[in-house]
Amino acid sequence: MRSRVHLPFAVFLLSCNLSLIASQVLPPPGQPSKAGVPLQFEIVGNSGVSAQQMFLGTENKVYIVDKTENNPLQVDGHPAWGSEYALDTNAVRAMSVYSNSFCAGGASLGDGRWINVGGNQGVVPGGISPPGGTYGGPPYEDYDGGLALRLLTPCDDGSCQWIDDPKQYMTTRRWYPTVEPLEDGCVIIIGGDLYGGYVNSDGQNNPTYEFFPSRGPPILLPILTTTLPANLYSLTWLLPSGRLFIQTSWAAEIYDYKKQREIPLDNIPHAVRTYPASGASVMLPLTPANNYTAKILFCGGQDLQPDQFNVNWPIVTNPADTSCVTIEPEGDAKWKDDAVLPEARTMGSFVLLPDGKIFLVNGGRLGTAGYGNDSWAIGHSYGDSPIYAPLIYDPDPSVPVSQKLSRDGITPSTVLRLYHSSAILLPDGSVFISGSNPNPDYTVGPDVKYPTEYRTERFYPSYYNSTRPQPTGLINPMGYGGSYFNVNLTKADLQGSVANVNSTKAIIIRTGFSTHGIAMGQRYIELATSYTANLDGSATLHVSQLPPNPAIFPPGPAMIHVVVNGVPSVGKLIMVGSGKLGNQTSQPVTALPPNFVPVAIVSTTAGATPSANPHNANGGTGNLHASGVWSTISCLVALVAGAALLSA
Repeated sequence: MRSRVHLPFAVFLLSCNLSLIASQVLPPPGQPSKAGVPLQFEIVGNSGVSAQQMFLGTENKVYIVDKTENNPLQVDGHPAWGSEYALDTNAVRAMSVYSNSFCAGGASLGDGRWINVGGNQGVVPGGISPPGGTYGGPPYEDYDGGLALRLLTPCDDGSCQWIDDPKQYMTTRRWYPTVEPLEDGCVIIIGGDLYGGYVNSDGQNNPTYEFFPSRGPPILLPILTTTLPANLYSLTWLLPSGRLFIQTSWAAEIYDYKKQREIPLDNIPHAVRTYPASGASVMLPLTPANNYTAKILFCGGQDLQPDQFNVNWPIVTNPADTSCVTIEPEGDAKWKDDAVLPEARTMGSFVLLPDGKIFLVNGGRLGTAGYGNDSWAIGHSYGDSPIYAPLIYDPDPSVPVSQKLSRDGITPSTVLRLYHSSAILLPDGSVFISGSNPNPDYTVGPDVKYPTEYRTERFYPSYYNSTRPQPTGLINPMGYGGSYFNVNLTKADLQGSVANVNSTKAIIIRTGFSTHGIAMGQRYIELATSYTANLDGSATLHVSQLPPNPAIFPPGPAMIHVVVNGVPSVGKLIMVGSGKLGNQTSQPVTALPPNFVPVAIVSTTAGATPSANPHNANGGTGNLHASGVWSTISCLVALVAGAALLSA
């Protein structure tokens, strides 16, 4: 039985409800529908098209985008290059993509749509562009995607389609562009090249950025003129200041796009992380404990100088890098060595998990991303020696660097994932993995070492089969600042002990647009909380909405989880912000109530070790533990308080 709210806190609930009239209370999340084995992979289905690009659109639908190629899945009389994957049934629906989305970029928008931009010329079988390249012709019937701007509003009823309208296209060609969500729900589109090639060059370079919706002609970004040839898919994050952190080739900077001002930073140490070196990269969780300070982690890549990125030597034999480094661009802005990978890795993907840890999957030990017809390539692949065993990174600052990476107890995958592999988080906390196609077209057969891969997998983290909390009171949408809201947790939700409210947190994750080892827009934020414990073992978690600064977590679709002692609830999809493009409203933050524990509960835990809630914005006051001997007065107070609560 869920406990009633007692009188001293009724006023808090009233103030929250009055300020959240526009928000809807969500039904409580359930339990995972799959019976996965923790720390193991499971092959679950077929993607229909090779998963070069992938994102979670609804709680049940994953959207996959491929380049133009001869996929067996058909749509409109030709091979499909897009699909919708149902997580509950593993069924696939073919989707029409008008233009060649080869190595496009993408992200979510503040109004709930997803954008996919750029690509390459129309092609015929073999990935060959005919003269002119505007139209590939039969049998693919594809069009030039270099200027393309594709939009999708996800749905669960099978009716939604990509809007690929040339009237909305960009004015400048972009192949391998970066897309990053901004604080107003719009996106910035950065860089790329014009017509293709393994790496960029002076004749192909597009060293500019633009916006969607358009804000006018493209604007020069100088760092892209000095970082050839490895400046494609520049690694970019919006910072809490509203500026951008950009890392490309060996260079790094903070860029104020509003003032068009660059602030150079030291070069990244040890290795190139951008495509085609393709190190894994991620912004670490933003939390009250770190004051929502952005810290970026990079692992793996290739230690190659600009003149070494060419195809005149067997780059496929070159070992990848083992280093991991971090930087706080708006902290001390200094590069710091971090963990060391147990094996060299290129083309790895980081996936933020709801328990705060980070999953590293996919990639190989040798070579780089990309493919070609070179005699030394492995078939066509410029990468080799696939890595089947993932790693889990713990960003907790109390964990020693030497212990941050682990694969203890993990059973490796049996599916190789090299170039054009993707990975994203699912609502149930498992990781969805698909793709691998280092080939110019659909390529399979007994003699193909690295074929076009359609199998989909789930990886089940250690928490997967634990009984999940089913909190009530989660809200949608969620704003910036304003009043907190109350989330109710039963004794069962708290794993049988109300003391676990002290290690409970509410988090929001944007899973991002996964392609080429990058998850554009991926971000994790922990919300400030306090709690009220109840005598029946239940508790109320008081949860602040997002900080009143949309640059910390840009508006748009995201998932909310409540995590109890490391076990996350199943995620619920919510909208962060107004649900519209444009400036977001921020309100003053309503202070959370202090932690409250009935004295009767505290007295029963006398002698326990004191423990502060690290997730609590109020410093952990009113902890569930106390030490020492209670006075007679305290015992009397406990009896009175307990009687009052039980009769409420």
